[in-house]
Amino acid sequence: MSPDGSGPHPGGRPPSDHEGFAVRDDVEMAEREDAAGEAPVPSAARGRRRISWQKWTFMPAFLVLALLATWLWFRGARLDSIAHQAVDNGKVWLALRQHIYLTAVSTFFVLIIAIPLGIALTRSKLRRATPVAMAFANLGQAVPALGLLILLVIWLGIGPRSAIVGMVIYAVLPVLANTIAGLRGIDPTLTEAARGIGMSPGGVLSRVELPLAVPLILAGVRTALVLNVGTATLATFGGGGGLGDLISAGIVTQRMPVLILGSVLTVALALLVEWLASLAELLLRPRGLEATAS
Repeated sequence: MSPDGSGPHPGGRPPSDHEGFAVRDDVEMAEREDAAGEAPVPSAARGRRRISWQKWTFMPAFLVLALLATWLWFRGARLDSIAHQAVDNGKVWLALRQHIYLTAVSTFFVLIIAIPLGIALTRSKLRRATPVAMAFANLGQAVPALGLLILLVIWLGIGPRSAIVGMVIYAVLPVLANTIAGLRGIDPTLTEAARGIGMSPGGVLSRVELPLAVPLILAGVRTALVLNVGTATLATFGGGGGLGDLISAGIVTQRMPVLILGSVLTVALALLVEWLASLAELLLRPRGLEATAS
């Protein structure tokens, strides 16, 4: 036992005043961290799920119920020969596949154009060209989507190609703008510190800048996906197919069941794409940024 009765001490030597003060300081520091909520996070809390079960299940359940209710209603609706002609022989599935194809291909081209261009425009050599590039990107959304599609049909001809080009022009702005904003919003001291430890410009970009800009870039991609789902309905006016065929047929023939079916499928696809994009945004967000945001 130590002379003050506090317990044994290694080597039988009583604790010095400096050691006593150090122990007391450690205890007081731990108490202050607990009171301020700054104590180290337990490993169980660090390893918690990044997505709640409500996020996983609510939207799919809602979409299944909505589509099931629409299918039951459509089966009970009275369809004449004109309505049957619009939906029979697998035309609904064909329109849905075409719509997904248009959305996926156009979004792919948006990503390979907008993200590299956004990175290039944040480099010192091309920074002066940013206003010009943003003006062209804004011009794509300033022109009405239907008018842009008609101009492209006149230039490229009838078919999915014109629709895809128009969708790319229309959806490139959010990804480009968010990429530029995400990279420009990084604290310069972080990039300077990375260069100071000997990182190459490519290493700074891939290991510091892009991970920090990921949340904004993914938000732009999410917006572009939803825009493309909606814009793809206009592809029917250029011979590109998609769910717009059902909507257009329902309007032209004044067959409400066909119109409602095409509209519900379009809305359901937009909600599904938005849900999948939100999951990807949460899963691809760097854990350090997630902890900071929470």
